[in-house]
Amino acid sequence: MEEVKIIFEDKEVLVVEKPAFMTTTKEKKEEKGTLEDFLREFRPNDLPRNGIVHRLDKGTSGLVMMAKTEESFLGLKKQFKERTLIKQYYCLVGGDVSFEGEINMPIDRSKYVFAKFGVSVDGKKALTEFRVIKKYKKEEKIYSLLSINLKTGRTHQIRVHLSYLRWPLVGDRVYGGEVIDDLKRPFLHAFKIVFEHPTSGQKINLEIDIPNDLKEVLKNYEEQ
Repeated sequence: MEEVKIIFEDKEVLVVEKPAFMTTTKEKKEEKGTLEDFLREFRPNDLPRNGIVHRLDKGTSGLVMMAKTEESFLGLKKQFKERTLIKQYYCLVGGDVSFEGEINMPIDRSKYVFAKFGVSVDGKKALTEFRVIKKYKKEEKIYSLLSINLKTGRTHQIRVHLSYLRWPLVGDRVYGGEVIDDLKRPFLHAFKIVFEHPTSGQKINLEIDIPNDLKEVLKNYEEQ
C-alpha cells in the first residue's frame, strides 16, 4: 500500500492524498489501517473522525481534507453543505462520450444488492457535471477520460451516474465496468479541490497528478 502524502498543511487545515485501498474513516471499529487511524497517530485531535470532513470510497484515490480545530471543522463543513467548494475527479469510462453536460438523477441504496446504490426516484438529489479530457482506443472500442465536477456527495455517485448512462468506469466490477487484471479498483481519482480557508478566507486551489497504477492502465490504450 502506498503511503499517505501531505499536500497542504497549516494550523487549521490538512489536505492529504489518500491511496487506493485505504478506508477513509473508521466506521468498523475492528478495521485497521484507515486514514483516520493514520491521522490519529500523526495529527491527533479531539474532533469527530479526527477532523475528516468528507470521505472517498476505499477504492478511490485522491485528496481528502481534515480540520485541525473546531472553528475550521465547522467552516469546512459549512462549505460542503452549501456546495461552495469544488471537488474534481478523473475517471476512465468505457464508451465514446461525445458531449459534456450534467447528470441530475437521485440516488438511493439498492433494494436488491447489499452495499450497492442506484438511480431511484425515491433517492436523494445527486448532481454530477462531466467533460471529456481525452479519447482512447483499444481493440476497436473507444474509451473516454473524463473530468468530473462533483456537485453533491452521495455514496458511489460518480460510479452510479456514469453506469446509468451506460458509461461504466473501467475496473468497476460492481457497476458493470470492464475488468482489467492489473487494475483492482475503479479508475477514479480525486485530483482537485478548491476551497476558502475557514479562518483566513484565502482561496486554496490544490491539484495532484494521476497515480502510477492508473497511468499504467492508460499505457495499454491508444490515444485518439
